[in-house]
Amino acid sequence: MIIADTLKTPQPLVEIKNLSAGYRHETILEDINLTIEQDDFIGLIGPNGGGKTTLLRVILGLLQPKSGTIQVMGEPPEKGRQHIGYVPQFAEYDAEFPISVRDVVRMGRLSNKRLFKPYSAEDDRVVEERLVWVDLLDYQDRAIRELSGGQRQRVYIARALASDPRLLVLDEPTVSVDIEARTHIYELLYKINKEGVAIFLVTHDLNVISSYVKTIGCLNRNLHYHGEKQITDDMLSATYGCPVDLIAHGLPHRVLAEHEGEK
Repeated sequence: MIIADTLKTPQPLVEIKNLSAGYRHETILEDINLTIEQDDFIGLIGPNGGGKTTLLRVILGLLQPKSGTIQVMGEPPEKGRQHIGYVPQFAEYDAEFPISVRDVVRMGRLSNKRLFKPYSAEDDRVVEERLVWVDLLDYQDRAIRELSGGQRQRVYIARALASDPRLLVLDEPTVSVDIEARTHIYELLYKINKEGVAIFLVTHDLNVISSYVKTIGCLNRNLHYHGEKQITDDMLSATYGCPVDLIAHGLPHRVLAEHEGEK
């Protein structure tokens, strides 16, 4: 099953040039240059407050840049975002409201043009396909509150895919799930990318994403991205400004050189 139209387009999905952005008088992002192509699977890491969520807001057209340009499918983000499926870091819901898994995914079929129109047979077909894709069809009649954190996150991914996006954007998709669910989610994203949907993923979970993404960037006000999977010492040093310990198979290992005088 192909989720998105995989025909090559003459323009990138997202093209950002010399972009700066922030809030009021504070600049959070500076001189950002980034191109997202049809088959990309990009993982973006960086410290808290480094601008990762701000960059997502710019791509989604929720925040206007202070300078520079951004286009989504050759259009301003406010128009081009119709081609983007978005999974936020925290999806709020009323635990007492008895909304079903199927109805949550159905929300992805809504748009400003058809907000008050009834769902069609085509909508139901797409919703069922997306539930099969995230392995939750057997849960479609359950209330969302009855699911585990990892299952709920897969529901939100299915909802984002219900709009047939060209690009799936996720903000810390595994922040509140256990290790097993985290692996399941990344394996799911890997398959989605194989089916023709580009993925742009913000995360702190470097150890896991390194097994699944195609390229990795580092963001802390400035973006360090070279279209490669390798993270260099210079990239990490510029982003974090200190040594970084990664955990591999439960054991920490040093990525950057120690500070002068550190023992």
